[in-house]
Amino acid sequence: MTGDDGVPAKLTPKVDLTALDRLFDLDGVRAFIPGGYGALGEAIAWGFARRGAAVAIAGPSTARAEGLAREISAAGAPAMGLGLDARRPKEIAAVADKVAEAFGGIDVLVNCVGIQREQKLMEVTEEVFDDIYETNLKSAMFLAQAVARHQIAAGRGGRHIHLLSVRSTLALRGRGYSAYCATKGGLLMLVKQHAMELAPYDITVNGVAPTFIRSDRIKGHLERDEFRDLILGRNPLGRLGDPIEVVGQVIAFAGRSGSYMTGQVVYVDAGVTASQ
Repeated sequence: MTGDDGVPAKLTPKVDLTALDRLFDLDGVRAFIPGGYGALGEAIAWGFARRGAAVAIAGPSTARAEGLAREISAAGAPAMGLGLDARRPKEIAAVADKVAEAFGGIDVLVNCVGIQREQKLMEVTEEVFDDIYETNLKSAMFLAQAVARHQIAAGRGGRHIHLLSVRSTLALRGRGYSAYCATKGGLLMLVKQHAMELAPYDITVNGVAPTFIRSDRIKGHLERDEFRDLILGRNPLGRLGDPIEVVGQVIAFAGRSGSYMTGQVVYVDAGVTASQ
């Protein structure tokens, strides 16, 4: 390529220093965070709010969602809390509509919904398997669909970020993780497929997959010496992660820093997946 003066034109763009400075800013971003009052969800909601985003927190406990939203609002960020049973597609659509109406749209979906109920293979019941499937995988499908409808109609692009687990790619010896591993593995492929279908609309879809992170949810496991030693023995860094250490990668996908990544899953796991 040459310019009008016959001099070869440069393909390399000039470095935009302002854009570099704002790579991780979320000013004006409107985020919908179902599952947003759990250990990871709460940290993510605060992380987004402190970088300028408006956050809508949803979950089965309306009181918890509204309570966290009040705390965030008191700190100076726009926030709202809503009740949501993410196993129900019609309810998902209705709540997404409420968020879009309140905020004027939805820029980012951060799906923090997920449960685990341990049952060994020969003890798995249909009721428990279906509950885990509906919560971990079916909900992700219809959360993505509901949010994408608003994003496509708005024509401004968007971001979808799903929380997975190292169990999306690694099984666990000696434990009853059939339903959990199957649904998190399915979610990994859902991320890839949604990324392909939404790319024409400039909507990126990615996943963040932690290993065990400090929370009350795993407190019972840590009190059992054998399981605690198993967790730490398989962890190259030799420690549990902090919820804040997961937030950074979610923000990276949500901000300008994530504009050229889609269909990817990043493992925030102290090297667990690299070593197994």
